[in-house]
Amino acid sequence: MASELVINVTAQETRIALIENGTIAELYIERTREKGIVGNIYKGRVVRVLPGMQAAFVDIGLEKAAFLYVADVFDGLEEYESLLDDAKKDDRNGDEHDGAQPDYKVLHPIEDLLQEGQELLVQVSKEPIGTKGARITAHISLPGRHLVYMPTVEHIGISRRIEEEEERERLRDIVERKKQPGSGYIVRTASEGKSEDDISSDIEYLAKIWSEVVKKKEKATAPSLIHADLDVVQKVVRDIVTDDVTRIVVDSRLDHDRILQFISTFMPKMKSAVELYDDEEPIFDHYGLEVEISRALGRKVWLKSGGYIIIEQTEALTAIDVNTGRFVGKHNLEDTILKTNLEAVKEIAYQLRLRNIGGIIIIDFIDMEKEVNRDKVYAALEEALKGDKSKTNILKISELGLVEMTRKRVRESIGRMMCEPCPYCEGRGYVRSKTTICHEIFRELRREMLDIRGTKVLLTVHPQVADLLYDEERRGLEELEKRFKKRVTVRAKPGFHQEQFEVVIN
Repeated sequence: MASELVINVTAQETRIALIENGTIAELYIERTREKGIVGNIYKGRVVRVLPGMQAAFVDIGLEKAAFLYVADVFDGLEEYESLLDDAKKDDRNGDEHDGAQPDYKVLHPIEDLLQEGQELLVQVSKEPIGTKGARITAHISLPGRHLVYMPTVEHIGISRRIEEEEERERLRDIVERKKQPGSGYIVRTASEGKSEDDISSDIEYLAKIWSEVVKKKEKATAPSLIHADLDVVQKVVRDIVTDDVTRIVVDSRLDHDRILQFISTFMPKMKSAVELYDDEEPIFDHYGLEVEISRALGRKVWLKSGGYIIIEQTEALTAIDVNTGRFVGKHNLEDTILKTNLEAVKEIAYQLRLRNIGGIIIIDFIDMEKEVNRDKVYAALEEALKGDKSKTNILKISELGLVEMTRKRVRESIGRMMCEPCPYCEGRGYVRSKTTICHEIFRELRREMLDIRGTKVLLTVHPQVADLLYDEERRGLEELEKRFKKRVTVRAKPGFHQEQFEVVIN
């Protein structure tokens, strides 16, 4: 699949769009003041051990303490090699590999491994998301172009995307001969077809980085940053650029030169693919990407047939609802529903990647009577998610037409990164209706008129609420005036929130 990278760099933020078949497939954003920390290595101090959760909170110098689970603790003993979370390394670096499955049996409780005040070397595996602090691990991994180095674990894994058995054995043999005892590697997809010299240079480069980390660790005091991972441009070029990428366009000369230097070192044949964009028109406007980004922030996404999907992201999960909308079909209801669901499958897989939605995802497909149609939709969803670098796990469609799935979440979704809760509705997504506010006002007036003496009441409200009080709800006001023998004057104030009102009695 031919793809392109379009990179927009400003003093405030860097945006990178991966374009596949002319459509934006993934979007990476890094803001200068909010640089990502996944992959960073810290010397931290344990601030709290939670035996009931088999976890600990570790101060690594961020606003919130980081979370360390018992299975992510490694204290240098051989028996803890089995606690390596292979899958996590894959998801962080975009590869899948074989090898022994991780054993999550806890050999010792966390209170035997960690004590408050203890210092240890940790690496961030998940960004702080929402109200949660960063997720960290003591299983350090250093990604290179061809390999991921695991200095604390004796293990070799090969990317599952390298399918030829002969090539897998060749790469395994090279790494076995070159690696240091007690260390391990994951052989990345980019290693396929590379020479022994290429693999060896990566091993030497990663060993040098680890040596520097160890030296800094000995001198540093906790909490402190020991090693910062690459910025978003270098990381994306390292992890995404393969022979499938035919073009890299960047509008910053400095980053153009940095990318060219990296490409010249690791992929010299691709030097001609790197271009500097220097037109007056903004690069994302030129490629029509701003429209797609705006679309990725919307709640409703229309399908070509006239149907649509609704995407609701909450703290705990993301719900996606499929609807036929304007699509009425040509034959029968079941065919109309099947076509809408199949079209929705492609859009959902696309939106999950583009918006970087992770965690638990519930998809409410339109109910299908025939089991064969449910199977078709499920198979189509599996196929559509194959191109997703983030690990997904899908359950069969239930009798209610629901699909439960998970998608690996390492960083904030695009929506949460680019948006903030509405101060008007306080993030609820709705406000109380004007009629509801009128009835609340009547109840408040009853309370105030009973307790306070006076003959005049000044009621200040939002203009649209005032219109309703003068019109449809006028009878309610008149009844209160008659009952309590007080005159109510309604004043509209444009600056008021729709739910806001003020009662003053003179």
